[in-house]
Amino acid sequence: MEDGTFESLGDCGDTEDYTAKQWDSREDCDVRQILDRIADKWSLLTIALLSGRTMRFTELRREIDGISQRMLARTLRHLERDGLVRRTVYPVVPPRVDYELTALGSSLHETVQALVTWTETHQREIATARSEYDARAEIA
Repeated sequence: MEDGTFESLGDCGDTEDYTAKQWDSREDCDVRQILDRIADKWSLLTIALLSGRTMRFTELRREIDGISQRMLARTLRHLERDGLVRRTVYPVVPPRVDYELTALGSSLHETVQALVTWTETHQREIATARSEYDARAEIA
């Protein structure tokens, strides 16, 4: 296998001739599975909060409005499995568990931050487009 190719990640088509269809239409494609995991709202919020600091489960739960204890535990478990979050358990009573981004998770945060910056830059344009769309939809 040539360096830089993704053939070992599952049969997702030709990476040289990129189209969204090559990963979007195939549920068993690793690229799609990874994107589905890291692009969900709870993962993005968790990655953003862990950027540059270590947090405990209860701190994360307090900071992420609307997340259930079960969903946060599941999100952290998936991010840990994917190598994006490191979980450290301390042998004390009561038990203490800290979460932090790995180097891989930190590199992903840079991409997430670029997406947030783009959103902040274009939020007025998006709000205008939404208003125009809603006005047209009311007429139709």
